Amino acid sequence: MKTESSPQISNAELGERLRRGLLFDGAMGTMLGAIEGKDWDAPEELNIFEPERIEAIHRAYAEAGAEVITTNTFGGNRIRLERAGYADRVEEFNVAGARLARAGADAGENVLVAGDIGPIGEFMEPLGERTREEFVAAFAEQAEALALGGSDLLLVETMSDLGEAETAIEGARSTGLAVAVTMSFDTNGHTMMGVSPAEAAVRLTELGAVAVGANCGTGPDEIGPVVEEMRRAAPEAVILVQSNAGMPQVDIDRIYYDCSPEDMAGHVEAWLKLGIQAVGSCCGSTPEHIRTLRVVMDRHRAGGS
Repeated sequence: MKTESSPQISNAELGERLRRGLLFDGAMGTMLGAIEGKDWDAPEELNIFEPERIEAIHRAYAEAGAEVITTNTFGGNRIRLERAGYADRVEEFNVAGARLARAGADAGENVLVAGDIGPIGEFMEPLGERTREEFVAAFAEQAEALALGGSDLLLVETMSDLGEAETAIEGARSTGLAVAVTMSFDTNGHTMMGVSPAEAAVRLTELGAVAVGANCGTGPDEIGPVVEEMRRAAPEAVILVQSNAGMPQVDIDRIYYDCSPEDMAGHVEAWLKLGIQAVGSCCGSTPEHIRTLRVVMDRHRAGGS
C-alpha cells in the first residue's frame, strides 16, 4: 500500500513515461516574484508560513496541463538555508514542499511530483572551502526529506559544475528515487564552469540519471543547439529541456520576459521532432506557457507534429 512517504510510480514506470514524453511545469520563482509586498528570506519558508499560496501555484500549473509538478525547494539544502537562518528546518521545509506539490498535483490527472534540488550556492574545494563530503551530506539530507514528503522523482537542476551534479546524484542515491539532472548553459554553449553539453549528457547518463538536459540559460534560441548536442552525444538518453521564456526586459516599473507562450510552443515543437522527450519551462514562464505547451505535446504524441 502506498503511504505518504512513498512515490506513486516505480522508477521503471517513470522511465517509460519519460520515454513517451512528459510535460514538466514552469517557473516558481517568477510566480512568487509577481507577489506584491514580498517579505521572506528564503522562498522555501513559504511552504510552512504561506502554504496556501504555494499550493495555489502548483494547482495552477496542474490545471494548465503539467504532468510533473516541481516542489518549491530549489534552495532547500542546509548550506543555503543556513544563510537565511533556517539550517534546523531542512526536513520541515522539504517535506512540506513535497506535500504541497502533491496537493496541487491533484488538480490534474496522474500528475507526478518532482522534488526540486538546486545548487548549493558555494564552491567545493579547491575553489571554495566546502568539502565534497559536505556537499554530498547536504544533498542527501534534502533528498531524503523530499522522499519522505512523497516525491515521485528528484530533479537536480540549474547546475553549472559537473562535480556538484555528481555529488547531488550521490547524495540522492539513499532515497531509491530516480534522479533527473539539468544543467544551465550560457551563450557560449557551455556552463559557467566550462562543461559542454556533450560532456554533461554522457557523464550524467553514466551516473544513472533517468533524464539529462538543460534548463534556465538565456532563452530557447540558445538552448536549442545545446539539447541537439546532448541528443547526438547520448542518443539513448531521455532529454529534458526547460528553457527560460526568453530574456528579461524592463518596462518602467515591471520586468517581463520576451518569449510568449506561442513563441515557446514553436521552439518546443521543433525539439520534439528532434527526439527530445520531456519539456517544460523555466524563468519568466507562467501557467499560460504550460497550457500552450500541453497542446503541442498532445499533438506530438498523437502523431500530428
